[in-house]
Amino acid sequence: MKGHYTMMAAYNRWANGRIYEAAEALSDDELGRDVGAFFGSMLGTLNHILVADRIWMKRFTGEGDAPTRLDAILHDRLADLKAAREVEDARIEHYVGGLADAAFERTFSYRTIVQPATVTQRLSPALAHFFNHQTHHRGQAHTILSQLNQNPPSLDLIYFQRTEAGARFM
Repeated sequence: MKGHYTMMAAYNRWANGRIYEAAEALSDDELGRDVGAFFGSMLGTLNHILVADRIWMKRFTGEGDAPTRLDAILHDRLADLKAAREVEDARIEHYVGGLADAAFERTFSYRTIVQPATVTQRLSPALAHFFNHQTHHRGQAHTILSQLNQNPPSLDLIYFQRTEAGARFM
């Protein structure tokens, strides 16, 4: 199980790097343009992914900042957001890499944000949600790039596995 989540953490970093590289081709106007996505714009969507990651990492580790709003804008400049994203991706890889095999079966409790309640669950399904959530919203960012007449990069997991960065997971 650890190998799967180690792969997902590496994939996450790789996919984020590709989506941010593509976003760097956008103008400030394009980055902030509301295109009707769930979080409005490319900047809103990329901020949301970081917001959610910080919320979950606080739940997993008990450490770090956890925004209280899912639509929080942590950084309004792409360069600052990208730097924060890179730090968070390294944090995620370090966390997953440091887990013992038994940790994936342990339970933990946390408070939800939208409809406040205390939830207790096993770590493994929560991590599955964590990585799936990132993929879901990166897909929205991918669509935003298309809407803004950019050529979005391939983000397929199998494509990652065929790269030098992901070859160890084949």
